Amino acid sequence: MAAPSDTALDGAARPAPHTKVLHRSSHSVLPVAVGGDGPDVVSDDDVVEYLRNFGNTGFHPTSTCRMGVDPTAVVDPRLRVHGLEGLRVVDASIMPAVTSGNTNAPTIMLAEKASDMIREDARSEPARGAAA
Repeated sequence: MAAPSDTALDGAARPAPHTKVLHRSSHSVLPVAVGGDGPDVVSDDDVVEYLRNFGNTGFHPTSTCRMGVDPTAVVDPRLRVHGLEGLRVVDASIMPAVTSGNTNAPTIMLAEKASDMIREDARSEPARGAAA
């Protein structure tokens, strides 16, 4: 949110004047009428400041270490990090795109497949440090 356009609230719903924000839990907020607990939210700057401090998403972060064979991919199809030996990434971050459903089952599937690939690679590589 560095550029001014990142925080533009044009057309966004705003709380009624002199609304306060009531914190219900760490994952949700509820605007309430004057008299509620919480900070005053009056201007666009107040809304942006509040969102910077307390906003979050209900989505699970994924696709930050994308798997692939092109130059923008972080890991190869065997989950090895490009340019580093002995490091793999095995979590939802390797998904090339965000799934339309919950990420739990696909992540478990990735981990199961990764364990198979790691065992397979260990069997096919010569023993490291073996005496010649």
